Amino acid sequence: MVTSRGRVVAVEDEAFTRNLVAGALETEGWEVRSCATIAEAIEAIEDVEPHVVMCDLDLGPGPSGVDLCQRLIEDWPWIGIVVLSAHTSPELAVDSMGKLPKDVVYLVKSAVSSPQELSEAVEAAISGRIEDNRALGEDDRIVLSHEQGEVLRLIAQAYSNAAIAEQRGTTLRAAEAMVHRVFQALGIENGPDMNARVQAAMMWNSGRISVR
Repeated sequence: MVTSRGRVVAVEDEAFTRNLVAGALETEGWEVRSCATIAEAIEAIEDVEPHVVMCDLDLGPGPSGVDLCQRLIEDWPWIGIVVLSAHTSPELAVDSMGKLPKDVVYLVKSAVSSPQELSEAVEAAISGRIEDNRALGEDDRIVLSHEQGEVLRLIAQAYSNAAIAEQRGTTLRAAEAMVHRVFQALGIENGPDMNARVQAAMMWNSGRISVR
């Protein structure tokens, strides 16, 4: 009989990634309960009393992974937290009024290369040994300001310049200038063969963008 190493609640709205993460952890001996939403996650936490919650930050419409992490710190501070995000900076993943708690293990999806790395992150969260695999070489990282990161997130979510102006509470002309500065910072431009907004969205998803 195989003994479980512990219980993990994995929260990820994208089905393929959710199944991949759950399968990887199970091969490493963890008992996993998979959830697609925060509501499901809260129910699972109350049901199985996990040792660790592993969550994405961008969970679609509604509360984000940051909200879940804050709830965990407040109501279940003994549960370890692993954040598994596509982005090196939480600000790029979600528009959250709060901040990600400091006591989390932070993993970037593109930097995880084996089930063992996920397992080690879970162990680190249980032990309180905070780890962070966001570090990239200087040649690989693109650093944006907080404002530029927010505008890039909106571009990647297909907001028009007018919609960005509304979201940012500014004029259309100011929003257009912000978008232009983001393109400059990313080193991209519109051309007959390439759409700058599409390029920006692809870079947003690359995991190479950091916010200072």
